[in-house]
Amino acid sequence: MKILTTIANYGIKNKDYLNILLREYHSMQHDVDIIVLSDIPKELGNGIEVAVGLPSKNPWSLPFGHKKLFAERAGNYDLFIYTEDDILITEKNIRAFLEVTQVLPKNEIAGFMRYEVDPSSQDSPVRWFPDVHGHFHWVPNSVKSIEEYTFASFTNEHSACYILTKEQLKKAINSGGFVVGPHEGRYDLLCTAATDPYTQCGFTKVICISHLDDFIVHHLSNKHAGKVGLSRDDFRKQVEMLMSIGLDNKNRKQLIKTETKWNKSYYEPCRDDILSLVPPGAQNILSIGCGWGLTEANLVEKDIRVVGVPLDSVIAACAKAKGIKVTTPDFDESMEFMAKERFDCIIFSEILQSISNPVKVLSRYTRLLTADGVIIISAPNFNYFKRWRELLSDRFSKRGFDRSGFHFTTEKVIRGWLKKAGIKDVHVVYGVKKNYRWYAKLSLGMLKEFLASKLLFIGKP
Repeated sequence: MKILTTIANYGIKNKDYLNILLREYHSMQHDVDIIVLSDIPKELGNGIEVAVGLPSKNPWSLPFGHKKLFAERAGNYDLFIYTEDDILITEKNIRAFLEVTQVLPKNEIAGFMRYEVDPSSQDSPVRWFPDVHGHFHWVPNSVKSIEEYTFASFTNEHSACYILTKEQLKKAINSGGFVVGPHEGRYDLLCTAATDPYTQCGFTKVICISHLDDFIVHHLSNKHAGKVGLSRDDFRKQVEMLMSIGLDNKNRKQLIKTETKWNKSYYEPCRDDILSLVPPGAQNILSIGCGWGLTEANLVEKDIRVVGVPLDSVIAACAKAKGIKVTTPDFDESMEFMAKERFDCIIFSEILQSISNPVKVLSRYTRLLTADGVIIISAPNFNYFKRWRELLSDRFSKRGFDRSGFHFTTEKVIRGWLKKAGIKDVHVVYGVKKNYRWYAKLSLGMLKEFLASKLLFIGKP
């Protein structure tokens, strides 16, 4: 089998990683030709072609250079690999890719996820999955089995690499979305170069979760380990739930369907600002839009009973492991499940902006409050001065939930929702970061809303 591999390599900083990649490709039983995309001339030894130059004036455009090379040599190779210079694709990965490609539909590509090794772990280095962060998540209703393989889609398509067969490359080229100039889309410039086959060439990236070890690639820098992403244990809980979905064909629902950067983080850090608003003595708390549950787990540790309406059944596995009682990720079904329950506090953390009808949801759930119960809301503030420029961009020029996938939450907007939902005794807390609090104080509070990245509300019906 003939393989063409292109590796994007800036300067000399990642020289050691690049050498590891080169050794790996040289050791393969296949006939592998290697082209290194570089911004400066380099001598990398016999058999290594170095393509020097940027596709555009933008210094981050270097990775896009592989597309023209692939198109020019599309008929000369059986397999095409693009990778950044610190992503180790092994012969095992290639063999697994070829095997599952035989059973996948023509419009689906077997993709990879990155892992890192956390050397700071006490007992032995553990794997860390940096691509699993923020609003990125597994899609429960994407799980399917074909022969002995089970596949699922993950919403973060970036893994700094991809593999295409000759037929897949030709289809990508014919789509008109592959041989294009450097550009940004759903991802930044560097990531877009590695995701265009999925985002604009008609393919869907799927991960083979039943043989996951064959479809993870080592991010050699390990720079995110222990900082960004998910630990091996939490990652395994999610994969086990996905496999369960594949077996019984249940638990495929998602609480919200929109996919924007303003969606709630599935891996939200513990929110001390929200915890500070929980009334003393509260013993029964409901969390709407529960992610992996760090904030809720803090309450559980205080012997408070917490019920979570999860974002989906996959992330619910992480919350459940922390002692949180989870319902179905569905507004109607969760209400039926809790019809006879009453809560001292209901938390809506970073979720209302992603719900098409927030007034309806607020009105329904506040019926579950006790006589002295409170509702706590946290939401992004779109009057925050640092968001003005982004809101004026073309992406957000057309307002409205149906077009943007989220509500532009401001103090006025949320107060309006609360009033319509029958919640009138409302107090607002401005989430002003430390470096801006002096300016807020200097303005006698008049600039608080414009300096606050988040808005928190506490109210009673």
